[in-house]
Amino acid sequence: MSSTPVHIVIAGAGPAAQALVRRLAGDGSGSRQRPFDGTITVLSNRDECPDALLELAELPQVSVRFGQAASFIDAEAKIVTTVDGMEFSYDQLVIATGSAPSLPPVVGAEASLSYSTIDDAANIGEAVKDVTRIVGRRPLGILVGNGPAAGQAEAVLRARGVRPVRTTLRPAAVVSSNVDTLVSDSAVPATGIVFEDGSSMNGDLVVLAEERTARAELAESAGLQIASDGGIAVGRDLATSVPGIWAIGDAASCDGLRLGLLLSAESSAMLCVSGMLLGAWGSNQQAAKAA
Repeated sequence: MSSTPVHIVIAGAGPAAQALVRRLAGDGSGSRQRPFDGTITVLSNRDECPDALLELAELPQVSVRFGQAASFIDAEAKIVTTVDGMEFSYDQLVIATGSAPSLPPVVGAEASLSYSTIDDAANIGEAVKDVTRIVGRRPLGILVGNGPAAGQAEAVLRARGVRPVRTTLRPAAVVSSNVDTLVSDSAVPATGIVFEDGSSMNGDLVVLAEERTARAELAESAGLQIASDGGIAVGRDLATSVPGIWAIGDAASCDGLRLGLLLSAESSAMLCVSGMLLGAWGSNQQAAKAA
């Protein structure tokens, strides 16, 4: 007798959620660990969607509900309710709601680079290549932040040949370069910061690595254990305190650190799938043999 198909609901549609869908359903890249006999529903809080997620939505076993953010979990009934009152039952639930900035955005921050998770290292690396090519020397980077994320960002910059100058003082604004070639050729036009007292710092690029807060409200609705740092507490297998519910990405916390600072989206997805394979699939196989 074949095993019962598993229905997985993923609350969130960011990089970690997308990586998890690729691991589960496969997308032609060979990332799938083993055949997945089941369906996946992705609940996105945004109406618009990146091309990567749209491609995954075309897979036959994947359903993406745009603009349907999960708002409540009935862990006993295994039902997720969205902000519009839609209900989705699940066999396994994965919370991938990410994190939000702890402080209001800095004026002009969109012109700078941002370091929030390990996955941001690749984007910073590409930007550093552009800046190095334009300035023709080792770039000088201004790093704003205090905490684990800022420490990682500094290591990333040094590894890529940047001379980082780190400040823990929060700027009033990020300013763009007046050099036309830098603005036109580079995706990182921000080259300086201005503080509230009028003082400033200038360099070749600006990186903001400020602290973030996990979006854990959904987990709290299900009575999940919350870590001391505000993230959803998970074990090394990314399982939460409630059986059948997992947390990945920057919403989760493991060993006192945001998961996004510990694992890339791909690594997080791989661990989560492995845990579910041992749990849901294993239980189904045992049930099928017993029947």
